[in-house]
Amino acid sequence: MDHARTVRVSKYLSRHLRHQPDRIGIRLDPQGWVGVDTLLAAAAAHGFPIGRQELEQVVAANDKRRFALEGGRIRASQGHTVPVDLGLPAAVPPAFLFHGTVVRSVAAIRAEGLRPMNRHHVHLSADRETATRVGARRGKPVVLSVDAGAMRAAGFEFLLSANGVWLVDEVPPRFLRFPG
Repeated sequence: MDHARTVRVSKYLSRHLRHQPDRIGIRLDPQGWVGVDTLLAAAAAHGFPIGRQELEQVVAANDKRRFALEGGRIRASQGHTVPVDLGLPAAVPPAFLFHGTVVRSVAAIRAEGLRPMNRHHVHLSADRETATRVGARRGKPVVLSVDAGAMRAAGFEFLLSANGVWLVDEVPPRFLRFPG
């Protein structure tokens, strides 16, 4: 499968497993899972046929491990805007985590902190390089440091998704360090 097709399938899966399952007539269970056969049938019925082998290849090749396959089910690892409970246990974060954003968002973040916006959680990275890539998707990246150790000491709960993304309900401004 060529790179362009891999990207198209990955974006299609993200849209329907994270944001709009009803658009193709699938229903996610409370933990975000849907049967692979159900997903493939719905995709084909809506003009975007995906083969099982192609699906497995996209899941396995995704460097961000955005999707999880378990038995005959699939789900997005995080980033949902539809209600799901991924059942992730609380985890102890490293002392500092990172968040990639863009220059135009910095003033609002200084004032309000990091908020989940349409998602369930704020997404944080364990390293600057990943945060830089995340921020660069929307423009010139700015990487913020998050004092996760101080947040945890203040009672904030962190979750760790299956693909290594740290999740928290919010990050108030006092726990953020801005570059420069």
